This record gives sequence, C-alpha cells and structure tokens, in this order.
Amino acid sequence: MNKTIMQTTLPVLDFEQFAALSDEEAAPRIVAARERLGSKAVLLSHHYQRADVYRHADITGDSLKLARLAARTEAEFIVFCGVHFMAEVADILSRPEQTVILPDLAAGCSMADMANLAKVERCWRDLASVLGEPEKLVTPVTYINSAADLKAFCGEHGGIVCTSTNAPSIIDWALKRREKVLFFPDQHLGRWTGYKKGIPLEQMAVWNPDFENGGLTAEEIQRARILLWNGYCSVHQMFQAEHIRRWRAQHPEGLVISHPECNLDVCQASDYVGSTEFIIETVTAAPPNTRWLVGTELNLVNRLAEQMKPQGKAIQFMSPIVCMCSTMQRIDPQHLAWSLENLANGNVVNPIRVPAFDAERARTALLNMLETS
Repeated sequence: MNKTIMQTTLPVLDFEQFAALSDEEAAPRIVAARERLGSKAVLLSHHYQRADVYRHADITGDSLKLARLAARTEAEFIVFCGVHFMAEVADILSRPEQTVILPDLAAGCSMADMANLAKVERCWRDLASVLGEPEKLVTPVTYINSAADLKAFCGEHGGIVCTSTNAPSIIDWALKRREKVLFFPDQHLGRWTGYKKGIPLEQMAVWNPDFENGGLTAEEIQRARILLWNGYCSVHQMFQAEHIRRWRAQHPEGLVISHPECNLDVCQASDYVGSTEFIIETVTAAPPNTRWLVGTELNLVNRLAEQMKPQGKAIQFMSPIVCMCSTMQRIDPQHLAWSLENLANGNVVNPIRVPAFDAERARTALLNMLETS
C-alpha cells in the first residue's frame, strides 16, 4: 500500500520553535496553516481530546468513526488528533493516495500497550499446549484499542476486531465459529460483554501474560468460554461503585451512565452502559433538567456539561479525583501548530505507515467486523 508524501519545498520547522508558544499563541498559527492547506488536509479529533485542540477539528467522534469518515473525504492528508492506534486504523482504512499524520508520536495508549504481539503469540502457543490446535477452538478478538500488528494477528488466525459498541455482536460471531474467545487487551469490556450475553463469570478467566499459561490451570483454560487478557484503561479504573452509591444517596432522581471499560460492579450499578458516542447521544436525547453522573474521560464530560447547560441538565464526572487521558493530552496546540505549519510548507512530519503485510491482515480482521456489525 503506497502512501503519497508531499514534496518538500521549505526546510522542516523544528518543534523547539513551537514548544515555547503559549496555547493562545499557537491557536492563530493553527488557523493560518489550515487556511493555507485548504481541502488538502482534514483534521480529526477524538472526543477525549483537550478543548483547545478539539475546537479546530473538521470531524469529531470515536476512533473507528473518524477513520472511516476521513477515508471518504477528498483530503490528501489526515491529521489525527488522537493516539497512535487510532492513526494506524486510519492508515489501514484510508486510500493509497492519503497520508495519516499524528502530531505527536508519543501519544500512545497505556491499555493498548498492555498487549503486544510477542505476548499474544506466546499466549497462543500456551493455548496450543493445553488445547491442541487453538485455531479449531479459540477465536482471537482484539478491541480496536490495540496495535496494528495485533489486528493483523487476528486477521491471520481467523479472528476479528471489535469496538465498545459492537462487542456483543462480535462475541456472538466469535462463539458461533469456535467454542472459546481470546479477548484482548481490555478485560473489562470483554467481561461486561460476556456478562450481558449470559456467560457465567466462572467461565470467564483472566489471562495474565506474565505467567506460564496465563497463570491458569489446564482445567481453568478448558472451562473458560472467554479468556480475558489482563489489561485495562487507567482512566476508567478510577471509577468505583461506591462513587455511584454516594451520588445516588444525594440525588436519588439522577441517572448514571458509564463506559464498558469500567469495572463490572460500576457497569452493574449504572443505568446505562455504552461507548463514548452512546454516552453523548443518550445524555443529549434525555429530557431537560435531568441530572447525570458520567463514568468516562474528563474532557468529554466537561464538554458535554457545557453543551447541556442551556437545557438545564446537570452533568457530573463520576470520580472525585480529576483524571484525564494523559496520552491523549500529548496532542496539544503546540504539536498541532508544528505539524500543520510543516505540512503547509510541504513537509510531512510524523506520518503513520502500517507495514503492508500487517495492513493487509489487519484489514481482514477489520472487514470481518464491519461485515458482521
């Protein structure tokens, strides 16, 4: 898959020239660079992105939505204000003539990093030692919050990708094909999905990749219908069922909505559970003057609270401790201005290119998901 790269016309601007800018100083430079680029570039921003970057976006949404919509634009350059795995998905799904740019390569995802290819391949070998040929018994399912080579692993081994929205239908697909699922990297989304499907908790075992056979006995592996990778989102682990109980005591008329990356007891104590898009749509569609406790990333909650004020809706962040996605925060106005000015000058900085071999196999797993859901 050949990706076009803009011809260099001016020297590359060093980031040090931008690092000293204040957020207010960076903003007009972002606007000016975008005006110079016109329709050649489209700017994407995930819902968790900080407000002073989010406001510049052409398209906002969750990771898969952004990647799919960007691929349909005529833009030659896709500037993704998100994290690394999101930019990889955009590269995989975009057209050959499009180039994806991540303003700061350090914008990763701690959850995605909890599962890497070496550990997943060792898990697959361990499963083979217990079950025989795992491809006859186990469907690998990776959450979209994962590296491209793990999506490629799933594509190679008859597996699939899921999102927080379509996970139930994906689990159905996987269990119809084989009797077990290996779900990574987020154990909580896998557990909540299995729980909602009526799978007993004792048939969902946590696989710890730091131990032989995931720290499980042969009997536990054989009994499990879903093997849950020992991974999690550090932001969503901040929320506790006790936060909900205390809030309900003060606001018995209130409603609670949480992301499925939260712990099972948080999801069980919530009135609604769903993706970032689901949270936004549900709160937006609610009657005026309702009160909400929201268990997801702080930037999204704050933005939603501001947007809902005219309707009299009171929206509160679930945790008493302020916590936002620190890796998403790496995309700041300074990095965005730097990447856009370089692009306007004819220089592509921080292009994201998934190797062709991985991209083809990952695309297979992604297409399996899109066809299924």
